[in-house]
Amino acid sequence: MSPQIIHQPDADRLIAMVDGHEAELAYRRSAGALDLVHTSVPVAIAGQGVAGALVKAALDLARAQGLHVLPSCSYAARYIERHPEYADLIQ
Repeated sequence: MSPQIIHQPDADRLIAMVDGHEAELAYRRSAGALDLVHTSVPVAIAGQGVAGALVKAALDLARAQGLHVLPSCSYAARYIERHPEYADLIQ
């Protein structure tokens, strides 16, 4: 089961709560782009697909808003390499 992703636009992040632990993907908005800056998942919930769910949510958000993506986060960059359906979002 995928974690519920919550978008907190005022804090420039998406979060997922799993078993009482908070994971996040932080981003920055710039002209026409969403810069995926950092993904953080606590060790207690690592390996459950939480980081991937956060990146997917961010990419879907960018697509829905007509934004390009800058994958500054190394995890996000690897995710996009493994999911070529998002390659068109790279600026």
